[in-house]
This record gives sequence, structure tokens and C-alpha cells, in this order.
Amino acid sequence: MKLYIKNMVCSRCKMMVKTELEKVGLQPFAVDLGEVEVQEAPSPSQLKQLEKSLNELGFELIDDQKSRLIEQIKTLIIGQVHYTDAQSPLKLSALLTSKLNYDYGYLSNLFSAVEGTTIEKYHIAQRIEKVKELLIYSELNLSEIAFQLGYSSVAYLSSQFKQVTGMTPSAFKALQGSKRRNLEDI
Repeated sequence: MKLYIKNMVCSRCKMMVKTELEKVGLQPFAVDLGEVEVQEAPSPSQLKQLEKSLNELGFELIDDQKSRLIEQIKTLIIGQVHYTDAQSPLKLSALLTSKLNYDYGYLSNLFSAVEGTTIEKYHIAQRIEKVKELLIYSELNLSEIAFQLGYSSVAYLSSQFKQVTGMTPSAFKALQGSKRRNLEDI
């Protein structure tokens, strides 16, 4: 049985969720970003206890199809931007369509209606957070960062960075990264 969990955005999140599952007596078969597969269906008391402990940690069990789909979109984007070294040769719309088996127009409309922003703006926000991380913690120059994240040019990356943050990448780097946000807050 699959359980869908909101706000799972990193490997530490996966470890925390796995620990909570085990505390309530559920044996996780697989733990991935946004979803967990357990060997047997949880009892109502296990589900209630799990929901309470996950909420205390900032996670949330998702029980309706549309919320699951939104969380899957976010998880795919976060995974693609933050946890893969090579950018997919597919456009974002084609990637989401192929992974989720829904028409991109439907996904886009649903995401916009529920989240109040477009999939593209969410994707851009995630990419800019990754740029911030690389500016602060890596030895890569802006040209290498642009290439790694699939930007067509340094100028385009800089323009998008300034549009989102209000400052240039070099000005941001000079601030020592005090403006980074948690992935689940984007």
C-alpha cells in the first residue's frame, strides 16, 4: 500500500519518515520523496498515530488524489533540480506528462488553482534556490552553474536570478547566502 506524504524534500526527510513508520509498527517497503510503500495497510489507530507524529515533524499525510498529484509534481521538480547531476533532455512539460500520465494542460491548471502559482514559476524558484546553494557551497563559477542547471547562457541565468531575488548572483554571493529558503517553503 502506498502512502503519500507532503513536505518530504530530502534524504533526511526520508529517514525521519521511515523512523516514524517503524515507531507505529509499520514496515516500510520503500521510502521515496513524497511517497512510502508499506507492506500492509495501516490500522485506523496506526494511521492516526502516524499522522500526529508526522504533523509534529512538519509533514502531512495526503489522502485525496488532487493533493497527491500536486505533491508528485513538486517532488519530481525538486528531484530533477536538486538531486540529479544532469538535466533531463526533456522539457519540463514532457517530463511531467511522461512520469504522471496526465495531460500537461490538466496538471498546469490543477497546480495553478491549488498552489496559486504556475508550475513554471515553481520550477524557476527551485532552480534559483539551487543556484544560491551552488554559489554559497561550491567552487563552481557562474558559467559552470549555468551549464549544470541547463541554462542557455550565463546572461539568462543572471537575468532570471535578478528577477526572482532582486539582486545579481555576485551581489548575492557577497551577502554570504543569508537569503536561502527551505525547499518546502518555496
